[in-house]
Amino acid sequence: MPDHATGPRASVAALAQRAKSASRALATASSAQKDSALHAAADLLVARADEVLTANVEDIARAEAGGVSPTVIDRLRLDERRVQAMAGGLRQVASLPDPVGEVVDGWVRPNGLSVSRVRVPLGVVAIIYENRPNVTSDAAGLCLKAGNAAFLRGSSGAIRSNTVVAGALREACVKAGLPDDAVVLVEDTSREAAVAFMRQRGLVDCLIPRGGPSLIASILEHATVPYVIDGDGNCHVYVDAAADIDMARRIVVNAKCSRPSVCNAAETLLVHRAVADRLLPRLRDDLADVEVVGDERARSLWPGAGEATEDDWAEEFLALKLAVRVVDSLDDAVAHITRYGSGHSEAIVTESLPSAQRFCREVDAAAVLVNASTRFVDGEEFGFGAEIGISTQKLHARGPMGLRELTTAKYVVVGSGQIR
Repeated sequence: MPDHATGPRASVAALAQRAKSASRALATASSAQKDSALHAAADLLVARADEVLTANVEDIARAEAGGVSPTVIDRLRLDERRVQAMAGGLRQVASLPDPVGEVVDGWVRPNGLSVSRVRVPLGVVAIIYENRPNVTSDAAGLCLKAGNAAFLRGSSGAIRSNTVVAGALREACVKAGLPDDAVVLVEDTSREAAVAFMRQRGLVDCLIPRGGPSLIASILEHATVPYVIDGDGNCHVYVDAAADIDMARRIVVNAKCSRPSVCNAAETLLVHRAVADRLLPRLRDDLADVEVVGDERARSLWPGAGEATEDDWAEEFLALKLAVRVVDSLDDAVAHITRYGSGHSEAIVTESLPSAQRFCREVDAAAVLVNASTRFVDGEEFGFGAEIGISTQKLHARGPMGLRELTTAKYVVVGSGQIR
């Protein structure tokens, strides 16, 4: 960023520089010091829950006045339980092994050189996200544990909540003897500031966007720093000919209804024709509150279902809506997923080991599940602690991104005077 930059570009660049400076101290911080900061942050969030919730009420009132959707409101809303969960997430991250300094592998060459690969922090991890104030604590906590500075830019809709949460996190860092700029929040929510945030080349080491198609499109157009895409979740559940019908019902209902506004919720149900007449009429009662659209064969078994359009098969509804297709074979199910899936999470329900093995081998996604809900594709459920996102790309991370995905590696070579 040139020295003569003004306005949002200048302020974002100055904040990025502060995060960069803090990252150097964090890279050498002890595990005990980082864990102390995380516990202090958790305690402060709980102690200041009233302040957090008051700020959140202001954000929600502003969002409702702007006519935003119930899905957005759900993502924005905090309550006592969610604040406690944010604090619990920080404590859980503190309890996890520190990835920094872990020796990934090592070997000795014939000339006596000892070569090892060691995990080290990325440096400054920038996260740009929409509406979810819990991302502020989740992302900062994971970055801190992995020895990174967290450079955060939330949406205008959650700015009051984010500011209070980030303030508690910064104070906690100081309590633990770490720089307050271990967590830096950009409070300028203008589009110009967002673009500047994506262009801090030389200061930001990795950018992670968490948001919808418009945010991802902006990243692809404007970003000049390395990024990992936390992409759409057009997730499928395929019920095989050899499926246990009662199990399939439980999995489909959970995958669709437990929290429809999140990226690991199922959006499309594929059903083998051999079990469609047994499953779909029973699911109709289970999913009474869900809007269903389907192909001709699905609609014949689901009176009242609408006709699915081509767009429906590719849509991430993030709502109580489900597209249903009856397929003739596992091949057809895999072909449908290949055409319309977003590479997030795909599930098969089957008692056939060969079918399960084929599905796992042939479906190209960050996660494939056998006889389990797509809702399990989540950093905490995988044992990573609170995740920073779910990558649908293949470099450098794929799937739920926990602590290890927030590190890189350096080679350490030890010799005894060898020359080449």
